[in-house]
Amino acid sequence: MQILSSQVKGYMERSSWIRRMFEAGIELKKQYGADQVYDFSLGNPDLPPPTCVCQSLHDIAEEAAQPFAFGYMPNFGYPEVREALAQHVSAEQGVAVTPDCLVITCGAAGAINTFFRAVIEPGDELLCPAPYFVEYGFYVENHCGVLKTAPAKAGTFDLDVPALEAAITDKTRVLLINSPNNPTGVVYSRQTLVELAAMLTRKNAGRARPIFLLADEPYRFLAFDNIEVPSLLPLYPYTVVVSSFSKNLSLPGARVGYALVNPAMPGKDELVSGIILANRILGFVNAPALAQKLLLKVLGSQVDADIYAQRRDAMRQVLDAAGYKYPLPRGAFYFFPEAPGGDDVAFVNTLVEERILAVPGKGFGCPGHFRLAFCVDEDVIRRSADGFKRAMDKVNKG
Repeated sequence: MQILSSQVKGYMERSSWIRRMFEAGIELKKQYGADQVYDFSLGNPDLPPPTCVCQSLHDIAEEAAQPFAFGYMPNFGYPEVREALAQHVSAEQGVAVTPDCLVITCGAAGAINTFFRAVIEPGDELLCPAPYFVEYGFYVENHCGVLKTAPAKAGTFDLDVPALEAAITDKTRVLLINSPNNPTGVVYSRQTLVELAAMLTRKNAGRARPIFLLADEPYRFLAFDNIEVPSLLPLYPYTVVVSSFSKNLSLPGARVGYALVNPAMPGKDELVSGIILANRILGFVNAPALAQKLLLKVLGSQVDADIYAQRRDAMRQVLDAAGYKYPLPRGAFYFFPEAPGGDDVAFVNTLVEERILAVPGKGFGCPGHFRLAFCVDEDVIRRSADGFKRAMDKVNKG
């Protein structure tokens, strides 16, 4: 007797490598002790939230006795949160944003799904560069769309705009980019994004439906060496920005994010209304009330990004000493090195023998590499050095 749909059964059989390695880590930690396992598998920020979060939670608790303290609200979120967020993203994006451009969502994932539900017809294509966050494929298939990819530039993982242009078809509805990028840490330059916007403008000519540019930006706050993370809103009118406060506030479990529709977009109001409706009919209803109340009090705060910069330097030293090849990440908290020997799955298994957990590049649509998340204590990174060296030596010895 068949219990699951064939689609979900297929998803389970090729389930996320990130989760597989995370679960493997649980078993290793049971066997050897948590301090003897070096877990770089999951982008789960370990820094405590800013100190203002704790006090704000106490303040919110005192409000809990009021009628409807956490009751239903408009599907787009609390109006006062949209107002404050509009001011925040206006400064961040360098574009005047009004509250009617925003929908508060259940994290960036909720924002992506509500946007897809609002604009995708069955058979429409989502195009993104590879490597990419694997959940994108699941999200678009949730709404009967199809994921298509084009390779990023070899070695640097920068956007290959001609490759993306060649991959666009009559069915392309959305082009999705993620900068700073998971899994590579690349930050796309202004010059590259201007080129991308010009290409999309050309491709839109004569189309009945525009190609949307969806910018997934939860790592915007985490760019190293004073590198610029350019805003796409001034470059292309059909831009939608999605983000969350999972990483910059270390609140991934709070599930609060937003969809921001470009104020300059023709048909902006219709799209925002569609996203609001999708937020309800997908069952999200609204972003969590507690998280929204918290966000209103702590908006503008963030964790200490310098700690991640120090960890990046530590990870670089460990990998360099062992002879790994990689592009230095310019943002986010991931390295994406080449897999010694070329087989990323085999090499990740070799790392497991050293109690090091990584994720094969195959899980991100880019075999031959592996991902390391350095959102762990610096001591863990430095103590993993011998294991990384032994794994490299095993491959070199054949």
